[in-house]
Amino acid sequence: MIRFTASPVTIDAADGEGRREIMGLAAPYNVEATVADGTTVKFLPGSLPVEGAAPKLIMNHDLTAAIGVVSERVEDENGVYFVARISKTAAGNDALELAKDGVLDAVSVGAEPIEAEYDDKGVLVIALAKWLELSLVPLGAFPEAKITQVAASKKEENTMNEITTPEVAAEAPAAAPTAPVWAAAKAEREFAMPTAGEYLAAYHAGGQTWSNVNAAYKQNVAKKQTAIEAALAQDLTTDTPGLLPTPVLGPVFVGKSYVAPFLSEVGTRAMPNSSGKSFIRPTFTQYTAAGLQTEGQAVTSQKATISANTVSRTTVAGGVFLSQQDVDFTDPAALEQILNDLAGEYLIKADEIAVDACVSGSTTLGQWDGTPEDLILFLYGAARDIADGTNLFPTHIVFGPDTWAKIGSLVDADNRPVFPSIGAPNLLGTNTLGAGNVTNWSTINPLGLRTIVDSNCADKTMVVFHGPGMEIYQNIRGIMSVEDPELLGRNFTYYGYLATFVPKATLLQKITWV
Repeated sequence: MIRFTASPVTIDAADGEGRREIMGLAAPYNVEATVADGTTVKFLPGSLPVEGAAPKLIMNHDLTAAIGVVSERVEDENGVYFVARISKTAAGNDALELAKDGVLDAVSVGAEPIEAEYDDKGVLVIALAKWLELSLVPLGAFPEAKITQVAASKKEENTMNEITTPEVAAEAPAAAPTAPVWAAAKAEREFAMPTAGEYLAAYHAGGQTWSNVNAAYKQNVAKKQTAIEAALAQDLTTDTPGLLPTPVLGPVFVGKSYVAPFLSEVGTRAMPNSSGKSFIRPTFTQYTAAGLQTEGQAVTSQKATISANTVSRTTVAGGVFLSQQDVDFTDPAALEQILNDLAGEYLIKADEIAVDACVSGSTTLGQWDGTPEDLILFLYGAARDIADGTNLFPTHIVFGPDTWAKIGSLVDADNRPVFPSIGAPNLLGTNTLGAGNVTNWSTINPLGLRTIVDSNCADKTMVVFHGPGMEIYQNIRGIMSVEDPELLGRNFTYYGYLATFVPKATLLQKITWV
């Protein structure tokens, strides 16, 4: 059930046979507020019924503590207004006393949504609801939702559409006043407190009627104000800054993703455990040969040569000093946040080194002119050069976000995407934008290549390559820490070893564009 606290109300009651009514704004329209269960709701105009079964008047949304009934309901563009009658029971009398004492000084609507939906901000927008009850409550969602008057009056007849205009005391005959009687006699005359029906009906009537009745209401409120009420000083938050906490809402927002698209897709190999700053990676530089043999003649013979390629280990590291105070005083803990960031920065840097090695170790194929036709020529040209003499074919293509956007926006002569979101007849590949992730953005695969979109890749550059032709070796050592008693803190370093090797440059074909 939605429980929604409304705007200010007036209570008009008597302990004996007099009138026992409250009136006011039950719920404003098009106003967002957080209700008892934490949901933010907004009532649309016409969402609360003004006809049909009358809502019960209860205490604090407790359906077992009924004290009356809502007798009249009307609405305008601002909200729905009400008049409620309090029953002459012990609970009703208690409620009146609590209202007089200022304990219960607001009302709250209890409604069950019938037609409602959540908007883009997560606000529950209610178009139609079943109004079940109206509660007297001590605290409301709005600061202004307070009971403004508790008064006693004798029993009299009132309706929502009739106003009893306060009568003016008789005076000696005089010339007809040129100003409204209310305005002319305001300083000399006192008027009775308007009833709930008079006040609400005058509000809807508007104009001078509303002005006169509202003035009478304010006059009576001021007249009945106690000396204590008039003299009370205000304490605001500006007067008590020393008591106002400033909470820190975690977790810390991280404006980047700690991923290594190139390393994740190509994969890394174990770094040799041997000592030394480098290791040897052997490759064939000349292969043996075979051929047709003529009887009695020597067979084809060619020696194999294997070169010793030196691969150097590089160290990737980052460090930070954390004071002991920063460790002890922060919440969320700075230690965890900063070390997570340090590890993430290591990963990003290692990925950058590997991508740069791929680009620099590749063979330049040429410059693409930006057209679909030329792209197809280059992709097949790269596949041709990779396969020539090797029987190997390209498996991957790596480029930055700029090249990814360029290729993904290519269209044919009929303005259809060359790499559409759904594979269409006579179009190449797929570009399932909604199915991608950060290591494989959208599976856009020109001619079936595995796509790697990596922001570490050089602008306006793509490399088509055979996956095993790009070797990456890594040994992540993790965190090293040393206490610093002199500075009262601790030094942290995250480090690892990385090595890259391109065994055959023609297995990596670089294409640039302008």
